[in-house]
Amino acid sequence: MTAPHPAGGHPLREIRLNAFDMATPGHIQQGMWTHPRDDSAGYARLDHWTALARRLERGLFDGLFLADVLGVYDVHGGSPDAALRGGVQVPLLDPLMTVPAMAAATTHLGFGVTCNTAHEPPYLFARRMSTLDHLTGGRIGWNIVTGYLDSAARALGYDAQMQHDDRYDLADEYMDAVYALWEGSWADDAVRRDAAGRVFTDPARVRRIAHHGRQFRIDAMHLCEPSPQRTPVLYQAGASERGRRFAATHAECVFVNGTSPAVVARLVADLRARAAPRPILVFVGATVVVGRTAAEARDLLADYAAHADAEATLAHASASLGIDFARYGMDEPVEAGPGQAIRSNVEAMAKVAGPAWTKRKLLEQSVLGSRQPPIVGDPAEVADALARWVAEADVDGFNLSRTVMPECLEAFVDLVVPLLQERGLYKTAYAPGTYREKLFAAGPRLPAGHAAARHRAWG
Repeated sequence: MTAPHPAGGHPLREIRLNAFDMATPGHIQQGMWTHPRDDSAGYARLDHWTALARRLERGLFDGLFLADVLGVYDVHGGSPDAALRGGVQVPLLDPLMTVPAMAAATTHLGFGVTCNTAHEPPYLFARRMSTLDHLTGGRIGWNIVTGYLDSAARALGYDAQMQHDDRYDLADEYMDAVYALWEGSWADDAVRRDAAGRVFTDPARVRRIAHHGRQFRIDAMHLCEPSPQRTPVLYQAGASERGRRFAATHAECVFVNGTSPAVVARLVADLRARAAPRPILVFVGATVVVGRTAAEARDLLADYAAHADAEATLAHASASLGIDFARYGMDEPVEAGPGQAIRSNVEAMAKVAGPAWTKRKLLEQSVLGSRQPPIVGDPAEVADALARWVAEADVDGFNLSRTVMPECLEAFVDLVVPLLQERGLYKTAYAPGTYREKLFAAGPRLPAGHAAARHRAWG
């Protein structure tokens, strides 16, 4: 669906929405869990997640995008203490364990879960994702990450993580292994369920996968029969040069950080050109503070900002940028040399704050406890801002970070969604089918032009 757009911009299309969350007290906006109306500290209750899923489905959200890490944020001051005190993505539950309950509480909502290619054998991971695709009725997606925390590598028995580009090389091989299991082991008609003939599965329609690579060896058939999508919807968030090459090969949906529409537009153009002719959807990270009036929104922002945690913000930034901010004074220029953290985050920070940026500049930018500047206003102002991002940056939708939950989500669903629908920029009902069918209005499985297709062994 398209609608009129400002001269010089891209046509507006139906906006896609994910909620961006994590099974932890403090995700992106550090300190919001201390707000008296916030329920993030209830992250360990199952009803916390089923209630969230129902709210998202009421707002016709495409999906819930669940972040995850396998280590703790211990770069700041060389210690995890600031992260532990501030609830900065620790304590942290396994996000995949929450999905079946949320799927049972909803009918259409998709689930994009973050899993690391560096620290789990592809054979085991392939079964877990096939299981989730079966149990959700084809509503599972995978955010492919290569990791960036040395603490995670040490926790899993390594001295340190692999070099940045080497992690992507490993991930390319990992993808070949899981594609072979998902796409090439079982024929569509392998499972017969023939009680009279006493044949559940036709052995002639199941093949053993023999993958003998640099990093992984598999000599086995996949344990799961074909799930509704076979391969989950594939998300990826790497914006470095190597990350973009990986995305062009594998990703169906790409998550980018929202620095400015002009900067993001260049990144999106590059991603689309690399992936062409295969289509991709691009989601940009966004934080929204909306009120019934502009004044109410500004009051909410001030209320929320009073709970932002500067030390927790620095703990999060230190890990994701690979810079120990405890070593710097407030106005001392920060040196960001080559590192093994998230390179695109370092590049984005330099673009926003300039080459000689400081800890003070970082904290001044972090209004709500993160580097993501919020969109603030009444429903029309927020809708205008979202539409402007789509028009100017050529993005397809947004990963909306939580602030104070559940009121931030309820306000967006009650105030912004109806206005977007009135403008023809947002769906009024879910399309039928799997997660992939809803997102792409195509079949439930990856198209023939995708890299996974060469692993298909059955006619």
